[in-house]
Amino acid sequence: MEMKLRKFNPEKDKKAGYRIWKEVGWLEKGKEKVMDIFLKCCDTWVAEINGEAEFLALTTSGTFRYLEEELPFSGITGVTTSRIARKLGLAKEISAYVIAKAAEKGAWISGLGIFEQGFYNLLGYGSGGYEHIIYFDPADLKIDVNFRVPERLYEANYRAIHKSRLNRLKTHGAVSFDDYHSTQAEIKWTKQGFGLGYFDGPNGELTHHFWASNRGGEHGPYFISWLAYQNYDQFLELMALIKSLGDQVRLIGMTEPAEIQLQDFLKYPFRYRIASEKSKYESKMRAASWWQMRICNLEKCLEKTHLQGEEVSFNLELSDPIEEFLAKDTEWKGISGNYIIKLGEQSSALKGKDKSLPTLQTSVGPFTRMWLGVRPATGLAVTEDINAPKDLLKQLNKVFLLPDPKPGWEY
Repeated sequence: MEMKLRKFNPEKDKKAGYRIWKEVGWLEKGKEKVMDIFLKCCDTWVAEINGEAEFLALTTSGTFRYLEEELPFSGITGVTTSRIARKLGLAKEISAYVIAKAAEKGAWISGLGIFEQGFYNLLGYGSGGYEHIIYFDPADLKIDVNFRVPERLYEANYRAIHKSRLNRLKTHGAVSFDDYHSTQAEIKWTKQGFGLGYFDGPNGELTHHFWASNRGGEHGPYFISWLAYQNYDQFLELMALIKSLGDQVRLIGMTEPAEIQLQDFLKYPFRYRIASEKSKYESKMRAASWWQMRICNLEKCLEKTHLQGEEVSFNLELSDPIEEFLAKDTEWKGISGNYIIKLGEQSSALKGKDKSLPTLQTSVGPFTRMWLGVRPATGLAVTEDINAPKDLLKQLNKVFLLPDPKPGWEY
């Protein structure tokens, strides 16, 4: 068997790309042009077996917010294997290759949505925090603010919608993708999609909006694909607008926004949960850790890490499992090595070792989780491969006392 890894060629590989996505259930008949739009915002690679593309890997560039800093980010937005290319070890090798290529182009962090936990850990990824998805009767919302008549949003507004998403209020962990084709494709993929929003910018820009889908009929359920707002007054207006749908719609689902506990807005969350149990309009809450991330440039990430509290210094002996899967021709070789780490208002990572400092031994996935503030160091030491003195772990708990990281953009 001859395998060749190369860039996607639209003229040569388009039909093969459709076939791969149809085989894995990602592409419905009649949606091929939507895939074409999505590929415009992606750096796309294929693995060719016996002259035919049988594997598709996509990355999309953007930014990642770490506290008040915006860091270069690359999202793996598609890893798909055809039916004849399974169990050949291609997925890890090609994923490693596109991660390396994104890092070579300047990405400091790489992230992805997982199909299952464990597979991408082999490439250095660590799981993010839980995302809460809540389903509620909009009439049950406790919102006392007034809302104005909104503007309807259509697919034709995709540029304004994308800009509104980019200009949204971003908190720790927020992900944004640069190219507007990503939003255009998401809009076109939404079944029975619709948007409502407000053009309140100084030059008539779209300032706050939501995009949703009707997943049922007359009474829903609806699902809010995303909310975008620049301040919390705008957020409350959007929530009041969502409440107004309760005259007809009996259930709305949405991901809980960063810094907000949506249960605070519900009048009787437990009463409705019990009364609606197992119905089509069941009020409920579920949680899932669907995203993972890894650091690709430790020195740059720590240079932009500004933490409160007492300064902490230590040796870091870092391993990077991606090295096993990297091709020989990639310039980026992972981030394993010995570092002297300083954490504080001015943080740094320098190659080397200081015998006077305590030592933390771990791999890039657990370190990324700790750096993001997903879980405290003492907790990660229970579930992850982390070896360090207890006193150092307790110090790390304090210095990485961070808000929950929330991407706010599914991918």
